[in-house]
Amino acid sequence: MIYELYYWPGIQGRGEFVRLALEQAGTHYVDVAQDVGGEGTAIEKLERVLDRCGSPYPPYALPVLRAGDLVIAQTANILLYLGPRHGLAPADESGRLWAHQLQLTIMDWVSEIHDTHHPLGPTLHYEDQKAAARKRTTEFLRHRLPKFLGYFETVLERKPTGGGHLVGRALTYVDLSLFQAVDGLRYAFPRAMKKNGETYPLVSALHDRVAKGDRIAAYLASGRRVAFNENGIFRHYPELDAS
Repeated sequence: MIYELYYWPGIQGRGEFVRLALEQAGTHYVDVAQDVGGEGTAIEKLERVLDRCGSPYPPYALPVLRAGDLVIAQTANILLYLGPRHGLAPADESGRLWAHQLQLTIMDWVSEIHDTHHPLGPTLHYEDQKAAARKRTTEFLRHRLPKFLGYFETVLERKPTGGGHLVGRALTYVDLSLFQAVDGLRYAFPRAMKKNGETYPLVSALHDRVAKGDRIAAYLASGRRVAFNENGIFRHYPELDAS
């Protein structure tokens, strides 16, 4: 099966969590916004899949994965589908539910990261909410960032099977997602993350181990990996990192 991934062009966003799973799986997929000719054509395709031509089951937002006749939306939902089919999730139900629970927590975290630079809402430009962004970021870096990092550090510490992965003995899509969250935070808040790196060594080690895996390392070095920029979820504004 050839998957089709629908996500906005020019940013990693929530689509990157799906891309990492597809890359690690080594399966063929079409990244519609990146692979079609011209941004205008890509946007038309993305808007059509969101509309679903009058379907009673339209997706609310991207990313969307087309897998044969299935059209699946929501990042955690897409990964819940892909994981068991490509060796990126535990075989047992309790393990799969635990992985999904961790993924949902990561997506909650991603929403909070986005809100550091857009605390008043995504329809306003960053420049129109800088004062609120500084206040929100100060709160995030002081309280919420340590809370999330500490939680995943605890999961790794308490895991009975060891092995440096969040779930089970092998790499899963949740490891890839935690890598992406940490990678994005290192871009957005390099000063804060450098300070936190020593406090949460197991999380840092997992990030580095994922980055060095053969398939992910090849993807990160390829031209297919969209660079972090100030249009996506993870944005580097020096004045916020100084918070």
